[in-house]
Amino acid sequence: MMDFSPIIPALPGLWDGMLMTLQLTVMGVIGGVVLGTLLALMRMSGNSLLSNIAATYVNYFRSIPLLLVITWFYFAVPFILRWITGEDTPVGAFSSCLVAFIMFEAAYFCEIVRAGIQSIPRGQMGAAQALGMTYSQTMRLIILPQAFRKMSPLLLQQSIILFQDTSLVYTVGLMDFLNAARSRGDIIGQPHEFLIFAGLVYFIISFSASLLVKHLQKRLAV
Repeated sequence: MMDFSPIIPALPGLWDGMLMTLQLTVMGVIGGVVLGTLLALMRMSGNSLLSNIAATYVNYFRSIPLLLVITWFYFAVPFILRWITGEDTPVGAFSSCLVAFIMFEAAYFCEIVRAGIQSIPRGQMGAAQALGMTYSQTMRLIILPQAFRKMSPLLLQQSIILFQDTSLVYTVGLMDFLNAARSRGDIIGQPHEFLIFAGLVYFIISFSASLLVKHLQKRLAV
């Protein structure tokens, strides 16, 4: 018979793992949205070189598994920094995983942002230009605010996926929530109870966020 009582004294350690998971998620989303927005603007640019570079980036990262990206950046980031600085710069698993998440998620956020921008009527761009506004002013003050309002549910949905994908950092030994639960369960000889508990926590957070997505879809409809 399963005994879940050892989970209570292990909660402080599990909470540290959850903080690691949340940090990766929040920072990965922020970095991914910023980079993804730049890529979306490049893809929609009239400059064919910029458009092709962004398209190649998006197609490449959307065609490879995230696990490969995490492993690759874990070994590549220290090498790149050594090549740039000429010195051996220690890079932790957290930093390399964060870079991997930002680079990978930016490809998906790019398509979300691009779709959001394209959903705005073209007449608004022409009206802004008729008022003497530059392209950057039009994007910053008129197009992007409306686009982000419309694509907020999709951004949150992709953030949920990233939250779940952070569990892949076990491959580089980073102690996220799932890895903390698994390790604690192995130590005390009750892995099933801790894994069930971890699954329940992931379900509660992801399901609650999914309900928020549905609410936003109704509330933020333009």
